[in-house]
Amino acid sequence: MADAPSRVERVLNLLALLLDTRVPLTRDEIVREVSGYPPQQSAYRRAFERDKEILRGMGVPITTRPVGDAGETGYIVHPDDYYLPDLGLTPEETAALRVAVGAVSLGSGAGEGALMKLGGAVAGAGTPIASLPLVPALATLFEAFRRRAVVTFRHRGASRTVEPWGLTSKRGHWYLVGWDRDRGAIRAFRADRIEGDVEVGPAGGFDPPADFRPDDHVEDRPWMLGDDEPVTVRLLVDADHADRALELLRGDAKTVTRPDGAVEVEVTVTNRAAFRSVVLDLLDHAVVCSPPDVRDDVVAWLERIAAR
Repeated sequence: MADAPSRVERVLNLLALLLDTRVPLTRDEIVREVSGYPPQQSAYRRAFERDKEILRGMGVPITTRPVGDAGETGYIVHPDDYYLPDLGLTPEETAALRVAVGAVSLGSGAGEGALMKLGGAVAGAGTPIASLPLVPALATLFEAFRRRAVVTFRHRGASRTVEPWGLTSKRGHWYLVGWDRDRGAIRAFRADRIEGDVEVGPAGGFDPPADFRPDDHVEDRPWMLGDDEPVTVRLLVDADHADRALELLRGDAKTVTRPDGAVEVEVTVTNRAAFRSVVLDLLDHAVVCSPPDVRDDVVAWLERIAAR
């Protein structure tokens, strides 16, 4: 099957068909129209389901409805729901947008989908210089943000009800930032840590502050990117590694220098797993002094690594 289309091409052909059709198409009708699906029924059904989820992950609003006497599921994408309004971009701005989309991989053909929404196309895109993968909840979160709808989801084992004030990406991850109604505070949530489906409330459920910037609330300090109860951790660092410790902690620490040059460092931690990585970077030149439960956690983690 040397001439068979790539998976990306197949997904884009599927999108083009769903946009072009005037009536909903069943899965079997779609498979007959779009080349590249395997001939076996069980295999092409699995492939179609994967392709459909890729499109939804790209934010494509696939509409389903019963068709025929047997009530089979039909699929269609209404152009009015999919295409963005004309943004009035100049040819130079459109060209710059193509370069930007080609330079950053959003995963699952999302870059191509973004340009298609703007009426453009990706042609001769080079190798991406960065990758920003999509996650299942992302399309739903963006839609909730657009509609100003409150969302409810599970995050790290707890239920959260959040007003999605903004979404942003940092260090290769997507973050939802907004008002956590249960905790009465602004919180940031990594989208790939959301468990299961996201429930979306009615549109117009809140009004975010006009000057809100989600980037201002996503920490650059990974040991502060967590839901653990804040705890002050005290490290003892060898004199010749004190500068390295402060570099890792980005100056976010209180320090006391001992007579022998060793430095006591105090830092607030809300993500213990990320803090362990800081300790590991310092190898045997740093010791967790307190609190005891954090020290025990680091010791047990290092013992598990050594046992491997």
